[in-house]
Amino acid sequence: QVQLVESGGGLVQPGGSLRLSCAASGSISSINAMGWYRQAPGKQRELVATISSRGSTNYADSVKGRFTISRENAKNTVYLQMNNLKPEDTAVYYCNVRSGLYNIIYWGKGTLVTVSS
Repeated sequence: QVQLVESGGGLVQPGGSLRLSCAASGSISSINAMGWYRQAPGKQRELVATISSRGSTNYADSVKGRFTISRENAKNTVYLQMNNLKPEDTAVYYCNVRSGLYNIIYWGKGTLVTVSS
């Protein structure tokens, strides 16, 4: 059994910052890519950012220059630093981990980020 626990969501004013964390635990073998996705009300889940096991990163165009993804392999943890937040960033943010030889995908339960004045 694998658990992904996200933290760091909350309410922030436009222009503010938040840092999300996601820690993986349980019966998990080698972690390959890690990432963050989000789902706004009435919209489909979309990719925010991913980071490979070697540290290569990929970002959605809408967050480039504002968000930074990083990982701490010793702790099986991935982070998302979000700066200059906008109301359109409001969504539930989900952690995503791919693990093992078959790249099994695991999802966290999500953490809500609300950007509003």
